Amino acid sequence: MKKFLLSAAILFIGAVTASADEDWDWPNYNYYADANAELLKNKPDDPRRVIFFGNSITEGWPIHRPEFFTENGFIGRGISGQTTYHFLLRFIEDVIKLKPAAVVICAAGNDVAENTCPYKEERSFNNIVGLIDMAQAHGIKVILTSVLPAAKFSWAPEITGSSDKIASMNVRLKEYADTHDIPYVDYYSSLVNGQPDRAFKAELSGDGVHPNAEGYKIMEKIVLPVIRKYVP
Repeated sequence: MKKFLLSAAILFIGAVTASADEDWDWPNYNYYADANAELLKNKPDDPRRVIFFGNSITEGWPIHRPEFFTENGFIGRGISGQTTYHFLLRFIEDVIKLKPAAVVICAAGNDVAENTCPYKEERSFNNIVGLIDMAQAHGIKVILTSVLPAAKFSWAPEITGSSDKIASMNVRLKEYADTHDIPYVDYYSSLVNGQPDRAFKAELSGDGVHPNAEGYKIMEKIVLPVIRKYVP
């Protein structure tokens, strides 16, 4: 039954992808369309391809630390402002069709910020599980990461309790990873300030949400050994 439902979901998302035109691109299919086409043209099969998938935190990584991506051959597919609702729609275009060996998923920060809709942990969590199921159905190794700390969001000052929401989601993500034999990467513990507000360490972020170059360096040291364990 689960396989049937997953297949139906993939077919539905594929149909939405195929029917989308230039007048409707809420998931931002076109953002990486040219880069994806170029990648598949020049290197259609790469048994060591690793994709980093997520929001602005992922998008900013190769900007602040380009050498991490170029030296390791990693591919960044982050889009600023996106939530897990966007991710479900563009996952086929920006991950599955690129046939990576592994995908590093960092998600849900913008869900907490309510960029798409009022935050419901269960829905965002289920969206992430959907991404995992799609990747695994196509033989792609999933590396799941924590949500990064954020005590507040400058663009959404009305959002309260974000530290509690992020901590709760991270507990669920780790529990799911542990019970489903999925490697879990804990960025959060190394980036949070350890104070009652559980904010991003000030020296590692300029705005309390996005890592600076030093923050990304710490994240690299955490995630790279995990990647190399599964994609030598």
